[in-house]
Amino acid sequence: MNPSPPPVPPAPAAPTRIAINGYGRIGRCYLRALSESPHRPDYRVVAINEPADLASIAYLTRFDSTHGRFPGHVESASEGLVIDGEPIAVSHATTPEAVDWAAMGIDLVVECSGQYGDRRALQRFLDAGCPRLLLSHPGNSGADVDATVVVGVNHRQLPADARIVSNASCTTNAVVPLLALLEHEFGLEQVLLTTLHSVMNDQPLIDGYHHTDLRRTRSAMQSIIPVSTGLARGVERLLPALAGKVHAKAIRVPTHNVSAIDLVLALCRDTDAASVNRLLREAAEGPFAGLLAWSDEPHASIDFNHDPHSAIIDGGQTRVSGSRLLSLMVWFDNEWGFANRMLDLTRHWRGLWAAAPAPADFRTAHSGA
Repeated sequence: MNPSPPPVPPAPAAPTRIAINGYGRIGRCYLRALSESPHRPDYRVVAINEPADLASIAYLTRFDSTHGRFPGHVESASEGLVIDGEPIAVSHATTPEAVDWAAMGIDLVVECSGQYGDRRALQRFLDAGCPRLLLSHPGNSGADVDATVVVGVNHRQLPADARIVSNASCTTNAVVPLLALLEHEFGLEQVLLTTLHSVMNDQPLIDGYHHTDLRRTRSAMQSIIPVSTGLARGVERLLPALAGKVHAKAIRVPTHNVSAIDLVLALCRDTDAASVNRLLREAAEGPFAGLLAWSDEPHASIDFNHDPHSAIIDGGQTRVSGSRLLSLMVWFDNEWGFANRMLDLTRHWRGLWAAAPAPADFRTAHSGA
């Protein structure tokens, strides 16, 4: 197997102009990841669309209970934010059509509200003047987006003229590189994934009537709560060789950030724990460097807060039963790692469209799509 390393495209001639639609956990992490990146001069967030009031937006940019204080200077102005002297226009629209994306000269809208998943809804952004759309969540189906990308696995297949691209999910980014590597090395008969995911904002602090899933009506900070997950579909969409072999469960746990995946894999070939760990360590230090990390220290989840990797393999938890039943423990910062993959994908995509700009009329260029 020859996995692709993180993309390193040429620097653009002029800063790429980015807008963030939906300024919640991932939207704020994306802006912060860009601010902490050595490539920051090549990119500018010039607009944020978020229904919340400006004072709250500025405050939650400056102070974050999970990732600490913002590393730059943030202040509010009459029309938005000013971060390290650069103005960011802030709007409070609740529909894509209410923002004039074209007038702001936007190159890319990063959609972080999570409210749009089908093709018709996503097309509204393009019709409103958005040239390209990067989703912080999967599309409702593979047909709803032009591409679903996990950096390091299939980013090289991204077409230059794509207009709507999904960065998949945080869990998918954590597990797909590992599964691709293990499928190539050993072959996989069956895969069972159990995600232990930190609480999310669709859960209440105390019991309340706010969700049709009755488990999600229960207090997030008092219980371990099983929830539904589309992870198996997402994995099989990216790794079609595993179709019908992947099963997944998800459990929310009362921590604020950093999640884990317990992987149980039935292999096609014999192995042992030492061989698996050697393979994974070499991958993390070689072709998957920057995406995967490996450790055999006695970690707890908090140790990986603000870790930019897609996944960290806990080598001390690797087990092999018999010679073909493998169990792995993988940690991932479900906010920061994912936001950094969105930034990697932004950089890679920018390199493509700089060479082959998107057509003015997407519907004509993709008639029948």
